[in-house]
This record gives sequence, structure tokens and C-alpha cells, in this order.
Amino acid sequence: MSQVGSLIDVLKRQLRAQGKTYADVAQWLGLSEASVKRLFADQHFTLARLECICDQLNIEFSELVQAMQADAQRLHELTHAQEQSIVDDRELFLVAVCVINGYSFDEIHHQYQLSEAECTRQLLKLEKLQVIDLLPGNRIRKRVATNFRWRTNGPIQRFFQQYIANEFFRSRFDGDSERLIVLNGLLSSAGNDEWQQTMQRLSQEFHALCERESGLPLHKRFGTTSVLAVRQWQ
Repeated sequence: MSQVGSLIDVLKRQLRAQGKTYADVAQWLGLSEASVKRLFADQHFTLARLECICDQLNIEFSELVQAMQADAQRLHELTHAQEQSIVDDRELFLVAVCVINGYSFDEIHHQYQLSEAECTRQLLKLEKLQVIDLLPGNRIRKRVATNFRWRTNGPIQRFFQQYIANEFFRSRFDGDSERLIVLNGLLSSAGNDEWQQTMQRLSQEFHALCERESGLPLHKRFGTTSVLAVRQWQ
């Protein structure tokens, strides 16, 4: 991702954190909401407009840049060896998924009935793998980016395909919190590329929604898996 794209992503997170919308930005800039949506989609902002938005959010433009630089230091994916270490240890795998999804120490301890000693032991393993920092008071600081992903065809993706995919798709997908959409059509190579870009944007929206709801209590949030896939197949 370009630096401009990274900066705009940080700006969008700041807007969400303060409960602001594109309509608010449109009012600040004296533009229509549709024009603001195009600005974000095209990632085409003048410095003056960025500074105007920062002023309204009560942050310095330099803080936006610093947040972008900090995010660039976070892990967007693990190495093959890191993933293999996690997938080889089922309890470590469980704790890793929990912390990546924002669970606190107490939430892991109570929800999965791991003893405090076992929970600490697994978190120390993740710290050694450089996935987290375990801070005083059992506070967890993630070292993964907001848009973190498992490696393509890596150990964890293969584990999902081998052991979990069949169970996941065994559902009838007719519950209130479920949906299955199967699409079939004819696409050129260019059309396929465009559809994959759309899928990537959807994945970014999923991460953004998870982040926006991260402040809700755990009992109001539920483990949710969404699978996006496409291939030439008929």
C-alpha cells in the first residue's frame, strides 16, 4: 500500500474513533457527501483539506503521520515459521486468535477457562514470536496491523482448509447471523482482477467494522468468520 493510502486509512480510523461520518467531512470541506466519498475512494486529498479535517478532529497533521509510521511497523502477516509454531500448538493457536481479535487477558481466562498460569504461558510464547508485547498487569499490546492477515497458502490457511472448512460449510446458512451467496458467471482476466479488488475492499471494510465495534463489551460481540474466494471453475 502507498504512503498516501496508509495515511488515508489512519484518517478513516480517526474519524470512526470519534464517531464522525463522510457527511461530517462534507460539511467541514463544503462539499457534497458523494464528492467526499470519491476523495476517499481515489485517495486524492490536498494538504489543505487534510489539515482542515485534522483541525475538526482536534489532532495535528503530524500525529496522523506518526500514527501511519507506527502502523507501518506492525506486522501485516507472520513468517511461515511463526505460523507453523502457532498451528502446531492448539492452545497457543486459540490464544493467538483471541489476542489478534482484541481479547484481554481476563476475557481469554474466563471465556475459555484457561488458568491464569496457562494463559500467561501462552502469551509469553506469543511475545517470543513477536506477535504481542505482554505488559505489566497482564495488559496485551498487539504488534499486528489492523488489516493483519494469515499467509496465503501458509500453515494456518492450510489448517483451515484441511480441518475447518468442511465444518464451516456444513451449516444451512439460514440463521439470522448467517448468509451464503454463491455467484457464477463468465469473466475476462480483467474482470476477474476487478472482482478481486472488490473482494479486497470488502475485507478492509470487515476489518474496519471490527475495529469500530472493538469498544463494545465482549458479550455483545461474537466470533464471526467470512470467507471470500474466487476461482475459474465450472
